[in-house]
Amino acid sequence: MASRPLALAEGTDGSRSPATGGRCRRLIHLRRYPVAMVATAVLAILALAAALASVLSPYDPAAMATGPALSPPSPAHWFGTDRYGRDLLSRLLFGARISLPIGVMAVSVSVVLGSFLGLAAGFLGGRIDTVGSGVIDIMLGFPPIMLALLIIAVLGVGIQNVVIAIGVAGIPRFARIVRGTALAIREHTYIEAGHAIGASAARLIRRHVLPNALPPIIVLATLYVGSAILDTSSLGFLGLGVQPPTPEWGTMLSEGREFMRYAPWLMLFPGMLVFVTVVAINLVGDYLRAVLDPRLKGR
Repeated sequence: MASRPLALAEGTDGSRSPATGGRCRRLIHLRRYPVAMVATAVLAILALAAALASVLSPYDPAAMATGPALSPPSPAHWFGTDRYGRDLLSRLLFGARISLPIGVMAVSVSVVLGSFLGLAAGFLGGRIDTVGSGVIDIMLGFPPIMLALLIIAVLGVGIQNVVIAIGVAGIPRFARIVRGTALAIREHTYIEAGHAIGASAARLIRRHVLPNALPPIIVLATLYVGSAILDTSSLGFLGLGVQPPTPEWGTMLSEGREFMRYAPWLMLFPGMLVFVTVVAINLVGDYLRAVLDPRLKGR
């Protein structure tokens, strides 16, 4: 991505430049992108349903024998019941309170630690870059889900450990992007001028490197939320994520697999929720990339 000093991002009077204003206007005009608008609406509905789960749920998600065991969808239980007679709709609503926040928190860990590592390695250079690049390369040698499994094996199961495992697994993605941006920016003349007048590395990073790295970070973070939710569900399906009886979409998939022939709704509805959520997040991420990436401006 082409780099520019902060002076080009803002006018001398503190006002935003036309380029920045154009990005803001394109972000606001979401109705011009119907697919992204639908995806945003879907995510908003899911987030609202998770926030109001205690109001919308017809039953207590942990209450057993709310209906016959393995009851198919009916007016009393819209999504059916599981082996213990628990209402599946109620468990899915409360499961959104687990799956969605885990994805966001895991990405927050990846963004903070990955950006710090990438900025330090790319801008400071020298031995720091050598060590940082080596760490990034080693971590990239593991598939994210395998690295998450390794961390879970060391830390144990639990919501907090799942967040840490998925967050750490995503660090090299962000570190690589930020390091590349920092490497490109530190060669510009305004960075040399900043060094000449005595500006500290921390100030140069804060004023020039980080603002230029924000667009790709935002896009990657949006896309990685979907991957984090999918990884959370995968760990839950393997029995290494959120543990029963806590409702979580991946754990619910695992609980329903042995009844797949007789009660397919136990896997159908959790699987559909995971699928719809991940696809909607990816569509929103593609929209943000089209808006924030200057290389796609003419498309």
